[in-house]
Amino acid sequence: MLEEVERWLRTRSWSVTDRPLHTLLAAKRATGSSISVVLPALNEEETVGDIVAAIRRDLVVRAPLVDEVVVVDSGSTDRTAERADAAGARVVHRDVILPRIPAVPGKGEVLWRSLLVTRGDVICFVDADLREFSSDFVTGIVGPLLTDPDVHLVKAMYDRPLTVPGAGGAAAGQGGRVTELMARPLLNMHWPQLAGFVQPLGGEYAARRSLLEQLPFPVGYGVELGMLVDALHLVGLDALAQVDVGVRRHRHQDGQALGRMAAAIYRTAQLRLARGHLIRPALTQFERGEDGFEPRTYSVDTEERPPMNEIAEYATRKVA
Repeated sequence: MLEEVERWLRTRSWSVTDRPLHTLLAAKRATGSSISVVLPALNEEETVGDIVAAIRRDLVVRAPLVDEVVVVDSGSTDRTAERADAAGARVVHRDVILPRIPAVPGKGEVLWRSLLVTRGDVICFVDADLREFSSDFVTGIVGPLLTDPDVHLVKAMYDRPLTVPGAGGAAAGQGGRVTELMARPLLNMHWPQLAGFVQPLGGEYAARRSLLEQLPFPVGYGVELGMLVDALHLVGLDALAQVDVGVRRHRHQDGQALGRMAAAIYRTAQLRLARGHLIRPALTQFERGEDGFEPRTYSVDTEERPPMNEIAEYATRKVA
């Protein structure tokens, strides 16, 4: 490991217990910072309400740390929006944000649009499929941004046990399959300064709005890797940090869905390595059918949204 990364691990990796809630509240008052929590959600009726309720109970009502909780619905066909609203979130549908630019499917698309419907100086992203959620996820990753002006982006790190249906247990540390098989090798080989991130693809992270509005957003699953790489080049390694928040439990996707995710991540890396042209932006996978293995071909996300500070509507809102 690079000496620079070893130093970074000592000085920019913390635990949620390093910054108690009363310390964060004092820092928030001193800096006048506002905090928005954003949950991108697509058909997460089973979990989104509990997450919103926990954040509002612990960090809005009991302690005034979070200023708004916003769920951006990415076209759910279940009761996601209803459950989020009942729990106290402000629910905004992806398609009503910046209608001038037609929305496309993808997590990064939702995160990018969320900048237009939030007001916080600090934006905290939390995936909507977490189980046994603790508000420590939020306090952990916003903490360094409130207490250290040199930190601009903070990722959560955690154990990710892999729960296999019917197996009667969970395999410790086996949940980050795309991380270990795709993202970590890419980062170590091409951006070794980022080799110290435990969960580079994790969906729980917080950043200053002033950073996020300068970054392009891959519209799909490449958004987390793209954001790390672009932030490294824009603000440098010491402006990035990570905080240990314990254990992350969530719904796991099947192997083919993970394959599509890996393809999108590879494409995101490839563009950043060369800003080149993908010869075939598609991935063919196979499923067994009645007559043997049948090919299924999926397009790989090839679109990115520009930095939000280049969008006229965003500039107008800032002036207002």
